[in-house]
Amino acid sequence: MNKKQKKVLVRILTAAACMVLLELLPVEGYVKFALYMVPYLTIGYDILKKAWKGICNRQVFDENFLMAVATVGAIALGEYQEGVAVMLFYQIGELFQSYAVGKSRKNISELMDIRPDYANVEGEHGELEQVDPDDVPIGTVIVVQPGEKIPIDGVVVEGRTTLNTSALTGESVPRDVAAGEDVVSGCINLSGLLKIRTTREFGESTVSKILELVENASSRKSRSENFISKFARYYTPAVCYGALALALAPPLVRLAAMGAEPQWGVWVMRALTFLVISCPCALVISIPLSFFAGIGGASNAGVLVKGSNYLETLSQTRYVVFDKTGTMTQGVFEVSRVCPSGMEEAQLLEYAALAESYSTHPISRSLASAYGREVDKSRVQDVEEISGSGVVAKIGGRQVAAGSSRLMDQLGVSWEPCREAGTVVYLSVDGVYAGYILIADRMKPTAKKAIEELKRAGVKKTVMLTGDRRETAMEVARDLGIDEVHYELLPAGKVEKVEELLAAAGPREKVAFAGDGINDAPVLSRADIGIAMGALGSDAAIEAADIVLMDDDPVKIAKAIRISRKCIRIVYENIYFAIGIKVVCLVLGALGIANMWIAIFADVGVMVIAVLNAIRTLDVRRE
Repeated sequence: MNKKQKKVLVRILTAAACMVLLELLPVEGYVKFALYMVPYLTIGYDILKKAWKGICNRQVFDENFLMAVATVGAIALGEYQEGVAVMLFYQIGELFQSYAVGKSRKNISELMDIRPDYANVEGEHGELEQVDPDDVPIGTVIVVQPGEKIPIDGVVVEGRTTLNTSALTGESVPRDVAAGEDVVSGCINLSGLLKIRTTREFGESTVSKILELVENASSRKSRSENFISKFARYYTPAVCYGALALALAPPLVRLAAMGAEPQWGVWVMRALTFLVISCPCALVISIPLSFFAGIGGASNAGVLVKGSNYLETLSQTRYVVFDKTGTMTQGVFEVSRVCPSGMEEAQLLEYAALAESYSTHPISRSLASAYGREVDKSRVQDVEEISGSGVVAKIGGRQVAAGSSRLMDQLGVSWEPCREAGTVVYLSVDGVYAGYILIADRMKPTAKKAIEELKRAGVKKTVMLTGDRRETAMEVARDLGIDEVHYELLPAGKVEKVEELLAAAGPREKVAFAGDGINDAPVLSRADIGIAMGALGSDAAIEAADIVLMDDDPVKIAKAIRISRKCIRIVYENIYFAIGIKVVCLVLGALGIANMWIAIFADVGVMVIAVLNAIRTLDVRRE
């Protein structure tokens, strides 16, 4: 418990002890009233203060106003025990709710601990100076000692160590890194000393983007939350006027029409009971808490959900569409075969590496790696990248084109097709076909399991969209068990296929798309729910997505769907339970069957049960 919660607990225990003591004392009249004011004001002064502020600010109808009117009215009628008990149990319910929210915030708070406080920069004489990460420019070499967090994304230039990535990915398995490897901010250095050359400013680093996503998550409300907010806005004034009518109408009817005793006290007491029962705390508190706990539980599992509206949409997902490279495969390309036509293998590989030297695509890096020497970019001029097809450049005065078969067709080059599975880079030199290079990508070890888990989670169809050739796409889809595959697609073609699925889906069937590249950003935005691979995914993909998988594991998609469905199931359980109990108790209260103690259960008891049910969404271990 925090300091504020402990203070409320002390007030609750003090008021409860006073009530027990007063029950044993034989006091009556004004003395009894004065003595009962002690526990009442001890436990209820803040509620009365909030109610008065609401009246002054013309925001009258809320739960504080309901509690204040009900308890002051009960005390005015001489029902001191009931008045104090209502306030006491209401505060117990509020304390319980505060503790539950704190518990659900714990996962978010732990995630916030990844924010680094400083970065170590070497001084002129080799001494380490701690500076604000915001003040570190790109290209600076920083030092990360064992036990410290990596403050900014970068590349290891010296050292070898093991990193704890659990705060980012939800995975407990450490990761080994050495010189030349990329590292992201937020990871903890466990063993060796590292020197890292920063590749981004702190504001653009992974840790900053994650914190921004989490901080903004609560601002995007689901339809259920918006419904409850609107419901409470109209419901609370309605029950207040209903209680006023219950207090005035029956006595006046008895007096005017029947000539009987009006029984003002009886009907006012029924109206106050009606007010206590009607308090919408269970709904107003438990529904947002359910979504908040769901987002917190998901983030602890390495799944960042940008808002509760996306959690609600994800629960209705029936079609999941994947990009291939970097999503279902590792995006680790290796040259597996070089097939020249009219030149040496080494010459073909050199032309390919030089032509692709200005690209950061994994295929370009694999060509440079296979070339085995430092690429002299000064030999490359007039580079023109043709979107979705390849690149054309001048190398040593000769025009070299490297890319897909589409590029060869666009340039009018007659080419020989490759029938093997893999990514093929075709080359032409001065408009003459020069051969091809076959590049193979490795499958992610969990890709097949991801498809199986999605089918177990009730997904109707899995689809893969890729710009790769038919042979490669069909082989991957067959190995993974994907239902449908579309190949040789440009970014616009992927959007078209997703739109076709959106048109074919039912009204409550949502389409999710999972991707990682810059060219996936339009599709991520177009799908009902966009899922980005966060660890290696591009900034554009993460920005466009609604959900980010921090460890690039596609199995987490099925886990996220199960978490969302559990969350929505609990939300509707609380809605039906709270409204059902309140309707029954309101009728009983209006008829005089339910007394103030039943009213306390209908308010505080229902709220406590609903909150207990809501925090079940935090437990995602078995999802």
